[in-house]
Amino acid sequence: MQDNATEVTAAGIARLAGVGRAAVSNWRRRHADFPKPVGGTETSPSFALAEVETWLRHQGKLAEVPLRERVWQQLAGHPEGPATALVHAGCVLLLIHDRPTVWLDIAAGPDERLAAKLPESLERVIVDRFGTAGWRRGGAPGRGVHRVSGSGRGAAVNSSAAVNSSPGVNGPTAVNPPTPVNGPGGVHSAGSAATVHSPGNPAAVHGADGADTVHSPDGRSTVHTQNAAAGVHTPDSAASVHTQGRAPEVHSQNPAPGVHTPGTGPAPSTTPATPATAATAPPTPRATPALHTPTGPELLPSAPLLRGTAELAAEMGARQTFEFLLGRHLDANPRQYTLTPPDLADLMAHLAGPARTVLDPACGTGALPRAVRARSDQELYVQDGAPELAAVTALRLALHSRAAVRACVGDTLRADAHPDLRADAVLCHPPFNERNWGHDELAYDPRWEYGFPARTESELAWVQHALARLKEGGTAVLLMPPAAASRRSGRRIRADLLRRGALRAVIALPVGAAPPHSLPLHLWILRRPGNVPAAPEVLLTDVGQFAGEGRGGPDWRAVRDAVVEAWSEFDRAGTLRERPGLARSVPVIDLLDDDVDLAPARHLPPPAAADGAEALTAVRERLGETLRLTGDLTPPAVTAAQSARWPLTTIGELARGGALVMRSSGNTAHARVAPENDTHARVPVLTDHDVLSGAAPSGTLPEGDEETVLTEPGDVVVPVLGGGAMARVIDEATAGAALGRNLALLRPDPASLDAWFLAGFLRGTANNRQASSYASTATRLDVRRLQLPRLALDEQRRYGARFRALDEFERSLRRTSRLGDQLVRGMYDGLTDGTVAPD
Repeated sequence: MQDNATEVTAAGIARLAGVGRAAVSNWRRRHADFPKPVGGTETSPSFALAEVETWLRHQGKLAEVPLRERVWQQLAGHPEGPATALVHAGCVLLLIHDRPTVWLDIAAGPDERLAAKLPESLERVIVDRFGTAGWRRGGAPGRGVHRVSGSGRGAAVNSSAAVNSSPGVNGPTAVNPPTPVNGPGGVHSAGSAATVHSPGNPAAVHGADGADTVHSPDGRSTVHTQNAAAGVHTPDSAASVHTQGRAPEVHSQNPAPGVHTPGTGPAPSTTPATPATAATAPPTPRATPALHTPTGPELLPSAPLLRGTAELAAEMGARQTFEFLLGRHLDANPRQYTLTPPDLADLMAHLAGPARTVLDPACGTGALPRAVRARSDQELYVQDGAPELAAVTALRLALHSRAAVRACVGDTLRADAHPDLRADAVLCHPPFNERNWGHDELAYDPRWEYGFPARTESELAWVQHALARLKEGGTAVLLMPPAAASRRSGRRIRADLLRRGALRAVIALPVGAAPPHSLPLHLWILRRPGNVPAAPEVLLTDVGQFAGEGRGGPDWRAVRDAVVEAWSEFDRAGTLRERPGLARSVPVIDLLDDDVDLAPARHLPPPAAADGAEALTAVRERLGETLRLTGDLTPPAVTAAQSARWPLTTIGELARGGALVMRSSGNTAHARVAPENDTHARVPVLTDHDVLSGAAPSGTLPEGDEETVLTEPGDVVVPVLGGGAMARVIDEATAGAALGRNLALLRPDPASLDAWFLAGFLRGTANNRQASSYASTATRLDVRRLQLPRLALDEQRRYGARFRALDEFERSLRRTSRLGDQLVRGMYDGLTDGTVAPD
């Protein structure tokens, strides 16, 4: 089946052909047979991928589309959108991962057979891994379940309808009883059977398409139900048909409303709502399982993508393939998602400690539960208001480990999917500064054990939700905005958290640790108090001093070491020896004033109080040495020379001739790639800012596990955005770093090209100007168009030696500037805090 439905933009065509977007524009103008747009807009058209591939191959501009690129373009151009395509691909990858022989049998026939047979196999693997039956009929993942604001970090759409029913179950519209029935769930389905309770109709609605048998994850006997047109699922920690660790439940064909409560907790009150309540109460949002089995007609347009995904999984592995596609999707839509950086996720998971049951009530793309150390008996509970994020997280976690995954869609504060859960650990990166979090509806919610949060204090609602889902002694780690530690509207709740020993630590992170990067966010560590006296002290830590330069991000190794060391000592002893400027344990009584201000910087002594004068003396000595070195490195007086008229060549010609290899991030052919066991924390990333500033690699790998290009000594790295003339030669200290975004890597053949000669000529201002293209808001460098003179290797080395000396001089100037700034700032601080005398 030809994938004519998949579309690709001009940027995608440029990536396929390895050229800049300006080249694609030129092809459209110069070649009358260039494929015509099939979608998009007049300023940003899209083209049929199959037609583009054919044209590029006919023109000799493309020998064959790389498999990784072909699969990504199929996903990005899917007619139902990339989010739906990603979930379809993830379901197939999970099937390949768990039952590879089943996939081989299904994929042997044509696309129509694949689409017809696949749902049944997907249903089995979904039941096995997630403890919930998918919907045999109904909307595809991400459709039919409305997003509700305040439930996660994905984009949200306000709607009171959170559960959708297919035609044949109480009509085609959403099933939303006006009052809660059976607790937070209220709507029950066993497997693919439909059993819908409505306050006004005590009779259950059943389909009649024959019996169906759904097997529980523990392999026990199951429930035989009648197959309705669609199931409406409940937000229990396991599906209502499947019970973990106890005998299976068999539900009556005609239960009265309110009889069944999903999950393992006690049944709630079955008192029916009064007529007045039923008439006036607003619709109650519902939580539903994150994964629903797509139907054959929904899978048919995805068949070419699924076959390509399986082929890619044979090369990379199922988990790596999904991480690659997810990483590409996140990179292509950076403004749609608020991500938790991997290093921060690792730190939060470490602070939470080892845990068997883990909850993330605002899971986003699943970075936090994925960072938890895996255990054979582990259970991961996640929820998010965006259907595509909840589904992606479920698949991601299932591919990452064998832990039991319980993932749901729904507004966590309004429709908690796991009300009976008592977890060992809760990890949460909640949405910040939400006004519509449920303040009016949740005034009498039992979770507000420490006080009812104000409308402006949504973060304190998440804090109390996390505490309510912890077992006694369990640990919660939440990422919080700094204002939550000091806003007056939250002081009473903060005071009660301190008095009762629930809040154990507040840690101020460096600027740039996580979005929004302009704020120094906080970590709150909380414990659910048991039958022990409340601890009299709380740990306050500020690691803002480890902020990196510019966009490089913090020094995560230093942040982790400082935070873990302080927390470990405090957690063990209940107190901490004071570390000026870094950490101290403060008696709770000292914080219970009118403001209850928990901002660490306001309670820590300045670092200069310990060694201000000695540190400034050391900085001054280093500055003096650097100034002397800079003077020695100053270039000698120049001598005039006649204007040279060299024969020129381009980087593109040198690449085609084999004199150098050109690669970009994510393009791994002929480049050493990071081994599979390398983690995000171990591989530093050389960013475009590092190249421009001459700094050490300071970035971290994105959430996707896409194979990364690793630098080697002698490589030349060039930024492609911003319009600056810059190139950097990789030395032994920088080698091994991963190539960051918006960078091009040139690997010259030492027998043909001198690396310093290459880098020096690439920095010429006129050279960069002629190779740059200009958009409305940015300048992009087409590296292939950069020019070099054709010189003998000995002459190249003569120029290269001069360019290398200039580079050393430039680095010395930068070091001088940094030390000078440090000395000036230290003098101001020392004079103003009294640690340095004025004479």
